[in-house]
Amino acid sequence: MEIRNLLTEDWDQVKKIYQQGMDTGNATFQTNAPSWEDWDQSHLKSCRIVMEEDRKIIGWAALTPISSRCVYAGVAEVSVYVDLAHSGKGIGLALLNELVRQSEKEGIWTLQAGIFPENTASLRIHEKAGFRILGIREKIGKQNGIWRDTALLERRSSIII
Repeated sequence: MEIRNLLTEDWDQVKKIYQQGMDTGNATFQTNAPSWEDWDQSHLKSCRIVMEEDRKIIGWAALTPISSRCVYAGVAEVSVYVDLAHSGKGIGLALLNELVRQSEKEGIWTLQAGIFPENTASLRIHEKAGFRILGIREKIGKQNGIWRDTALLERRSSIII
């Protein structure tokens, strides 16, 4: 297995894994994976990675800016998705740790994540990667007509002050 930068030609495999996560109902409020153009435009150009095994992408991670305001240029939201056939093997944590490393090289001082409280595996890997739960955002959005909460997590860099 190797972690490398996400390339445009990876999109079909990345999109499939993204859709798997959406289909669980516990990964995101989104229900359909966007086009490459929309995804590419909404994510930072750096800090986009995939985990590959035998030329097959089995997980990915990327950062989204939380605001277009310059004061928040060092704050980003984390996305980590693992192919369901490979869950529970440490891939998510490996991707998240590498994403943290790359984000600090890019001058990002705060990473945040919004995670459904029911997604205990995601909460666990984020905590192992140094994130802490700041609180629960109650009824922050509706999914299939049902209000959902999200846990708000944050990781502050110890090397970018």
